[in-house]
Amino acid sequence: MIKIFVDSGSSIKKEERSFYNVEVLPLKILLGDKEYLDGENLSMEVFYKALIEEKVFPKTSLPSLEETEQRINDCVAQGNEVIILTISSGISGTFNALNTLFNQNQHVRVIDTQTAVGGIKILVREVNKYLDQSLDFVEQKIKGLIPRIKVLAVPETLEYLHKGGRLSKAGWAVGSLLRIKPVIQLKHTVKVASKAFGIKIAMKNILSELESCDLNYPIVPSYTFSTVNLDQMLAKTKKEYIDIMTEKDNIDPAIAAHWGPNAFGYIFVEKN
Repeated sequence: MIKIFVDSGSSIKKEERSFYNVEVLPLKILLGDKEYLDGENLSMEVFYKALIEEKVFPKTSLPSLEETEQRINDCVAQGNEVIILTISSGISGTFNALNTLFNQNQHVRVIDTQTAVGGIKILVREVNKYLDQSLDFVEQKIKGLIPRIKVLAVPETLEYLHKGGRLSKAGWAVGSLLRIKPVIQLKHTVKVASKAFGIKIAMKNILSELESCDLNYPIVPSYTFSTVNLDQMLAKTKKEYIDIMTEKDNIDPAIAAHWGPNAFGYIFVEKN
């Protein structure tokens, strides 16, 4: 039987782990001088109080490699094979670290998803269709789907992406200096996908991208801190897309730290 592991960049909450049939490897978050485990012992209230009120910019780091190695090896010792889906190597060192740990283990596959949060959730759903298949088969299926996953979001400000090193100075200047609302895309790395003068045009740009959506896969509506902007976009979204949406995903701190509060967007699979 194949067991699925993801890091907490997937934004799969404790209460969702059973539904997604996954084990989660928590990223570390440093707030001031206190270290937390993402999705384990850091509440949204404490996180956003530090981020918004206390102006503390969090630092994130890899899951514990020692603990991860032990958990995966224990799983394999029980007769299982393991797929590990990591947050994109373009924004985190998790894939490279875990691939180094397990690249000689024939019972473990570490896959760079090239995405994060809802994109990983979509991939997990796909893996769950093939748990009785070989690792080679599942890896082929997942790597075929990865290029079709689209993450589009609008941050309230680009400051957090820039501070965290996830967006170049040129990309930061697009929104901060020109005072426009860029739509940001995550596909391996973070890039400006389109530029809009105002939030309504930014929403319109995302909604136009949904025309390429493959309705055989779910759409993940995502936000940070507040649903106000996301709810406005949902109200403008066609029913055929609403019908295949998952619950709204209040993105976990390790990723939300880089988007800042009040970001919103859709994650979906494009048609072949």
